[in-house]
Amino acid sequence: MTVETHFKGWAKPGTVPPGLASGVTVDAHETLDAISGYFRLFQLREGHRFSTDDILTAWYGSSWCPSARTALDLGSGLGTVGMICAWRLPGARFVTVEAQSDSVTLAKKSVRYNGLSDRYEIRSGDFREPGVLGENERFDLITGSPPYFPFDAGVKSEHPQRLACRFELRGTVKDYCSIAARYLASGGLFACVFPFEPAQLARVVEGARAAGLVIVRQRPVVFREGDPPLVGLFGMMRAPDLPEGFRGNTWEEPPLIIRARNGTIHPEYSAVKLAIGFPP
Repeated sequence: MTVETHFKGWAKPGTVPPGLASGVTVDAHETLDAISGYFRLFQLREGHRFSTDDILTAWYGSSWCPSARTALDLGSGLGTVGMICAWRLPGARFVTVEAQSDSVTLAKKSVRYNGLSDRYEIRSGDFREPGVLGENERFDLITGSPPYFPFDAGVKSEHPQRLACRFELRGTVKDYCSIAARYLASGGLFACVFPFEPAQLARVVEGARAAGLVIVRQRPVVFREGDPPLVGLFGMMRAPDLPEGFRGNTWEEPPLIIRARNGTIHPEYSAVKLAIGFPP
């Protein structure tokens, strides 16, 4: 098997997984795309594709919980967030939960390609339903990219996979916070992404408060320098795991800028991509 070690001058980091030698095949309606180092991700040609939001969620969560031994990704979709976190946290065991069968099928193929079968479990179902997660299961790191919009808002995509990723068909950010709070291990972190405009930000704050979580850090994300932030990254912990005097504190980090004013990728975002094993 020939392994290409570089891409446009960038040296791919990390171990080489079994890849197509694992027996998986790329069907005509699928693509196989680079995600972290030599890891790749199966996606539908005409379905939902991984996004900057997914990359940022994985980077943020794995950066601020680097010692995680167990990790859970809620509403995991194609497995983008989980795959990146698994690449960055090679000693951690993962559970992911996804309700869409097409996405589960693709994620399982990615797990085999990337050689993760011994530490990466994909569960099919709605994470809000009893029995999907065990009563006594606990996770050091929980991640999630909740859908952003109520079902009655905005223009609907015709593709069901895209629809469920954008609109709240199976739970809101409040549900994500509630489940995260229930299954976090002592001292664990819940990391998520959500729109940052005031009304949407208020939903994150209320969801955290109702679940007994403290937003210990948040970072607005600006997609083009000079524009207002469209989304934010949030790191939350359970209130009882923090000193009482700290529970009302949130550290707001400086904005993360994706593209400079001239349209080029901002140097910090290039560094973020390098940190998750992606070309700058």
